[in-house]
Amino acid sequence: MLKVHERRPTLANTLLCYVVSLLLLLPLCADSFCSDSKSHTSGMILPATESNYQPRPYQGKLAPDDGQWIRPAKDYASTRYSTLDQINTGNVKNLKLAFTFSTGLVRGHEAAPLVVQNTMYIVTPWPNNLYALDLTKPGAPMKWVYQPMPTPASKGVACCDVVNRGASYDNGRIYYNTLDDQTVCVDANSGKEIWKTRVGDINKGESMTMAPLVVKGKVLVGVSGGEFGVRGWLKALDGKSGKVAWTAYTAGPDKDVLIGSRYKPFYAQDRGQDLGVKSWPPDAWKIGGGGVWGWISYDPELNLIYYGTANPGPWDSDARPGDNKFASGIFARDPDTGEAVWFYQFSPHDLFDYDAVNENILLDLPINGQTRKVLVHPDRNGYVYVMDRTSGEVLSASPFAPITTSRGVDLKTGLLQYVEEKEPHRGKVSRELCPTAPGAKDWQPSAFSPKTGLVYIPHNHLCMDEEDVAVNYIAGTPYVGANVVMYNAPGGYGGEFTAWDPVSGKVVWKIPDHFPVWSGALATAGDLVFYGTLDGWFHAVDARSGQQLWQFKTGSGIIGQPITYRGPDGKQYVAILSGVGGWAGAIVAGGLDPRDKSAALGFVGAMQDLPKYTTSGGTLYVFQLP
Repeated sequence: MLKVHERRPTLANTLLCYVVSLLLLLPLCADSFCSDSKSHTSGMILPATESNYQPRPYQGKLAPDDGQWIRPAKDYASTRYSTLDQINTGNVKNLKLAFTFSTGLVRGHEAAPLVVQNTMYIVTPWPNNLYALDLTKPGAPMKWVYQPMPTPASKGVACCDVVNRGASYDNGRIYYNTLDDQTVCVDANSGKEIWKTRVGDINKGESMTMAPLVVKGKVLVGVSGGEFGVRGWLKALDGKSGKVAWTAYTAGPDKDVLIGSRYKPFYAQDRGQDLGVKSWPPDAWKIGGGGVWGWISYDPELNLIYYGTANPGPWDSDARPGDNKFASGIFARDPDTGEAVWFYQFSPHDLFDYDAVNENILLDLPINGQTRKVLVHPDRNGYVYVMDRTSGEVLSASPFAPITTSRGVDLKTGLLQYVEEKEPHRGKVSRELCPTAPGAKDWQPSAFSPKTGLVYIPHNHLCMDEEDVAVNYIAGTPYVGANVVMYNAPGGYGGEFTAWDPVSGKVVWKIPDHFPVWSGALATAGDLVFYGTLDGWFHAVDARSGQQLWQFKTGSGIIGQPITYRGPDGKQYVAILSGVGGWAGAIVAGGLDPRDKSAALGFVGAMQDLPKYTTSGGTLYVFQLP
């Protein structure tokens, strides 16, 4: 059944949102951009809608669920799905607040809480404190706090707020990263530091915001800093000692990228010797970005990890002719050795900051009558990719948001078909570029329900104008080279929460929102999906229809990742961190001037009215049934 509805469903509010979007666009009108009212949608690709969706229960296997939540994505397949069903469509309207916990911080809270046995763990934005809360006692009082005390100077190399996306648990230990490039290992019971390893250098512009993944005793961590001219990498640390086991660079000679005899990419453009050097101008690969700050998935049967690489630097694409391997793509690697098995580049010679760090959901799906081992990847370039995870073949690539920057993906070659007249260059303002630099979706992770067969995607509904400018590299300073202003896409709103059928490549239902939906998603066996919004509403909707069943107004905008768990009392709980910030919420967390639409790398243009809806402040909210 198709249902499309808004959180503010009244005609008056819909008209208000539309008028606000027009006002945001007025200062940008020039040349042909506003000469024709139809020009704003000319050449735009829009997602297709499934008009008669029939639920397709999942036939594959998911990891066993013990009611805990030990890593941000719940399982190695990154489904963010829980089999708990005490809270369901029939009783979710009765959810009430169980307890809260204030972090005392006012920057963006993007982490997923962890629950291990009878303890909840929370990682904050800088200064990256780790709190342990005792779930056996009323109100879940604090058991201990671990304070790594990262250097304040690290805040100066965080492109998009001083966020942290969470921790992972393994074998009695909590692992996470600090903004100043240290990976820490903490005893889960006592809060005592076991080891701390410095893996990067803030003087080079390197920072760390991603949540690690622990695979077979190795702690996988990656670097941020594509806007500071870093050289991207993924490292594996020994979980016991903290020593670096291997480093796989994103760019450079094959020996640095860990490309050897096992490397067999599916498409011709990803084959060849030392492409990480040859697809760049001389030495540009050394400062070419390609960080690894998003999500990692793992297939135990294939013994492969999957992760995306970030944008090449600088944004000024005239400075880096070539495909810029291996940025804006996905690697499959052996976690034991780091050896690359295959690679695919979603956006060769990335023109629009379309990183590929988004989640890769590992599923077994019926494709053309045959069950295939696939990964589902909603990319920033606007397409949901379904790929064979054994080979890297693209099986489908369907638009899930408005697109003007490309015409589609050629499945024979795997190549993204850029629209030449939309390409940004120096001395030229390219207008009506959709999606924007943060993409059709940014880091905010999707969820998958085996009961419906749908992927639930929190994402953006934005367009932008861009002018590239020449920029010089100075270590540890911004290296961007573009002037950008973002604004709402047609329709008068900035975000959507979309239920997506990965087999047909179509929208089943969607919920527009005034702002980009910047929180993660959670799906449960109670046929519920949870997500939050930038103005502070926490929602529960029917996984099959999208009907809103419950909502709660938190104290600040939500950019965190919801989780659910079974408490010591046997009851199901739902938890979310509230605390506006991140790139989308920088206008509030950073106190930016809304009149400067180019602020926050252009995001303020689309978020000018966010300060009217929310204020800063980090708080954990946990809910239960009466």
